[in-house]
Amino acid sequence: MQEIGGTGPLVPESAAAFGEADLALVDALQTDPRAPWSRIGPAVGIDATTAARRWARLEREGLAWVTAYAGPATATVAYVELTCTPGAVEELTARLVALPWVFSAEHVAGDFDLFLSVAARDLPALGRRVSDSLGRLPGVRATRTRLSMRLYQEGSGWKVRALEPAGRARLAPAAGHLPTRRAFRPRDEVDTQLLLALGENGRAGYAELAERVGISESTVRRRLARELRDREILLRCDLAQQLAGWPALATYRATVPHGELDATGAALARLPQMRMCTSVTGSCNLLFSVWLRDLDGMTTLESLLDDRFPGLRVEDRSVTLRTAKRMGRVLDDTGRATGYVPVGL
Repeated sequence: MQEIGGTGPLVPESAAAFGEADLALVDALQTDPRAPWSRIGPAVGIDATTAARRWARLEREGLAWVTAYAGPATATVAYVELTCTPGAVEELTARLVALPWVFSAEHVAGDFDLFLSVAARDLPALGRRVSDSLGRLPGVRATRTRLSMRLYQEGSGWKVRALEPAGRARLAPAAGHLPTRRAFRPRDEVDTQLLLALGENGRAGYAELAERVGISESTVRRRLARELRDREILLRCDLAQQLAGWPALATYRATVPHGELDATGAALARLPQMRMCTSVTGSCNLLFSVWLRDLDGMTTLESLLDDRFPGLRVEDRSVTLRTAKRMGRVLDDTGRATGYVPVGL
């Protein structure tokens, strides 16, 4: 085992696909996904040219990528648990991965077989997709849907934590007031095309985006700045978690007293293991997923939950055997990105 940057997590030596500087580079891009290499390099402790070259290798080998997707206020999101007939999981997974509105798909060990993250424009559209599109697929025996209500943490908030504090300070945004929450603004065709282009490559340059979308570069800059500010578009630097030293993914369904739900969700979101945390509909009102160094980490985590959150009761847990798709990226068995299906509502 070796320590990253003197302050970060321990990474197994077997995670040879990522060196110390690679993980620090990913951390820097998680902090500011579109920062120029002239800022990223010094934050990591390397020059801009080396930073760009290292990132090109990570992208080329499917080890890391920057993507974009619609913010939670612009879509209706749900988590669907599928129970499959024996032997149907592989074929069914292939069908699901190809669906643009199934933005993540996992094969799990638990009381069901597949765990999906799905999106739609509104509740009626979501209902049709779950009952008609998913429920009627060959091999599906049963579905259970949990509607996401309030999101406390999602993938763009998770960090590798490999940067030195001084490097992180170079990229941290200037202190200021949070933007005022704005009413939902319908997405027009230009917004949609901009989101699709950024989904494929979240670091695409303004000139490239302008050419793809068919508007001026200045308009792209203005629109993107506004949508990022208002969280209509979220950017995420992601990586092949198994090869980076986080091979275990566990998802929990829990019950929290209603009066403690928001405080508990906000506190859970601050845990370094926390990848996703949201309040949901159904018998359990809290759903959260964690990335861990190994399965033994579940015992440590659950002890922590008992100590810090006496009102939280874990009702069910599942372990991901394989992530086939994550926020539009198609992944192989090692977690490397092998393709991209644009996320569409």
